[in-house]
Amino acid sequence: MKGKKWVKWLLVALGSLLVLAAGVLIFVNVYISKSKPVIEGEIAVPVLEEEVTVVRDDIGVPHIRAESDADLYRAQGYVQAQDRLFQMDLSRRQASGRLAEVIGEAAVDTDKYFRTFSLRRAGEASWSGYGEEAKQVLEWYAQGVNAYIDEAKEEGRLSYEFALLGYEPEPWTPVDSLAIGKFMAYDLGGHWNSLAVRHWALNEFPEDKARELFIRYPEDAPAILAANKKQPVTVAGAFDPSVIPPEFNGSNNWVVSGDKTESGLPLLADDPHLGLSTPSIWYQMHLESPEQNVSGVIFAGIPGIILGHNEQIAWGVTNVGPDVQDLYIETPNPDDPTQFRYEGKWEQAQVLDEPIRVKDGETVDFEVLVTRHGPIVSPVLYEEEEPSAVFSMQWTALEPTLELQAVLNFNKAGNWEQFETALEDFQAPAQNFVFASTDGTIAYKANGRIPIRKQGDGQLPVPGDSAEYGWDGYVPFDELPRSVNPESGFIATANNQVIDDSYPYHITDFWAQPYRYERIAEVLEGNDKLTAEDMMALQMDQKNLYAAEFLEGMMAEVEKLTDEHQELFSMLRGWDQVDGADQAAPFVFHTWMRQLPDTLFEEQFPEDVYDMLSGKNHITDAMLRQAFEGDEGAWVREYGGTGKWLADSLDFALDDIETAQGSDPQDWEWGEYHQLTFPHPVAGASPILEQFLNPDKVPVGGSNITVQAAAFNDDGDVDHGASWRFVADLADLSKAYHIVGPGLSGHVKSDFFHNQVDKWAQGEFHETRIEGDVEGAELTLIPE
Repeated sequence: MKGKKWVKWLLVALGSLLVLAAGVLIFVNVYISKSKPVIEGEIAVPVLEEEVTVVRDDIGVPHIRAESDADLYRAQGYVQAQDRLFQMDLSRRQASGRLAEVIGEAAVDTDKYFRTFSLRRAGEASWSGYGEEAKQVLEWYAQGVNAYIDEAKEEGRLSYEFALLGYEPEPWTPVDSLAIGKFMAYDLGGHWNSLAVRHWALNEFPEDKARELFIRYPEDAPAILAANKKQPVTVAGAFDPSVIPPEFNGSNNWVVSGDKTESGLPLLADDPHLGLSTPSIWYQMHLESPEQNVSGVIFAGIPGIILGHNEQIAWGVTNVGPDVQDLYIETPNPDDPTQFRYEGKWEQAQVLDEPIRVKDGETVDFEVLVTRHGPIVSPVLYEEEEPSAVFSMQWTALEPTLELQAVLNFNKAGNWEQFETALEDFQAPAQNFVFASTDGTIAYKANGRIPIRKQGDGQLPVPGDSAEYGWDGYVPFDELPRSVNPESGFIATANNQVIDDSYPYHITDFWAQPYRYERIAEVLEGNDKLTAEDMMALQMDQKNLYAAEFLEGMMAEVEKLTDEHQELFSMLRGWDQVDGADQAAPFVFHTWMRQLPDTLFEEQFPEDVYDMLSGKNHITDAMLRQAFEGDEGAWVREYGGTGKWLADSLDFALDDIETAQGSDPQDWEWGEYHQLTFPHPVAGASPILEQFLNPDKVPVGGSNITVQAAAFNDDGDVDHGASWRFVADLADLSKAYHIVGPGLSGHVKSDFFHNQVDKWAQGEFHETRIEGDVEGAELTLIPE
């Protein structure tokens, strides 16, 4: 009887727990649903002067129609905040070094890093340099954001992420938008870490080994080499390299003249490759007023349309990737660490107080020292008492720049002359712009501030104590790489080298691998009746020209040592060199290639320094080419030769593959490892949130070197790629074709949260119109 009574009470208790759990789930569901954006009906927005209509089409793209630019930008701020307020707030906090205020002690080091880079101060300096038009737009936009913040607070409808972290957003300011713009320049313009690693290598390895870690060894600059060896700066230490922008930040764009299209007018395609996340880095919109009619994407938190089209032109970008960050070896005064030697004297640095408030903790005192060259960055690399030498950093984006003015003028431009004039204000990050207009013009310009150095070429830190080093202005705007209506009938860029040896200025030595550009050019050169559908198909092209260059030679070297891989090599030789999701060969090839630098370098680098080393495969590619020509370099010789290096790397790669998918190659599939993911910034806090906020993973083809960009991490997660795909046919600019993964809304209960994941994976596009009535959920914003 006692046993039965115990069971009875257990069942009662379990029943009560289930009821309680169900109640909690219902409460959570109701609470989260309450913050879901209102997208139909009427809402009073006090800052408006006249009514504004917002129609969200079948995939959630907002089409905003206003009677003035003032109301258009106010509505843009309001609508973006409806869908993306938490993302916007997190972005401004990261750029400003204020994450610890809402996350706690875990974010202090990240805040120190971004306070040192002074992105917000750079935004404040830019604000001072803007004219009245841009300032007015930023203020109108901020008014719209704040109208939504006030409304959401009053009605208890702030997004659930704010409740999870236990805070409310502050009012939006124009400088918040500019700080986010500076953060995007950081994400696309960084290479300082490579300079630091090369400096470390010069002092750690014999010259023949250090030399091979450079894209181009600066043997023509002996004074710079000597300075790096004379004053070694500590690099290895407590630094967390996760804050460094992802290495793969390339993109594709191209434009085709009417001579090569079926319609007789140009076609333009663009797919910027950035981190894939929930929500997307991009927010797609259509903005219309009596002064403009423009459609495309913008970063959440910023007004205007940065990439897209209007009724007469279309444009897109890829990253130039120029050397715009320099490190200087600075000598601090032993008696006063705020002074640094310059031209034989001690020069006082600017001392910035940057106290970091910490959630549930004490404020952390932090100072940033700024020399004539820029901020001292060494304190965020390592902890060292009284260092004898430190790094400062000079970077184009830390100066006042005027990108928003350029964007506003892009949106209203009607031809190449107007667009190119607008480009002069787009200064950081440097971008490859392609352009097309309805008058048949196609054009290209590598645009942005690119420094002219007194000495050196941006491959190594330079002495900070001498006026003989530093920058001597920028490449003149009229001398930046440019092409208009070329005889070839098309222009394409994929972060590849865009200049030849005759170009008089240094841009970079670290161009992207050429394979994406070569494939794009191959397809465009071979066709003279191209259509928009052809452009969409090319954006999903999975041909692997990397394998075409290296794979056979690699197998031949291994076969000189062993015949144990004949069955595997037979499969690889039968591969069509397309990175299809259902094939085994891409899995083997990419795992093998990724293993090559690890086999050669990993044991000889401290972990944090190795993580800072950019372009690892660029380096080993150069070593392989040299070895295939019969000239093994120092690293390969020391390892035991090309064959041993390749054979060992293959064995390590196969171990990883077999651990993941078993020992039978018939069971291996690229897509089972290589899977699309759009992680939410809060999801990592718990498995429940991960399941709740992240979409299901989707097997995909492509890779980091195919036109269908799908870069992946060590777990196979495709976390970097075409953040937005765009195709415009200049024969009909009443519409264009877009896709933004994973969706436009940042709200988990919205129908537009993850509704574009499968479309992204399958290469589908959405037709977005800028003329005529748009069907969808209609919201009217009315003045109070």
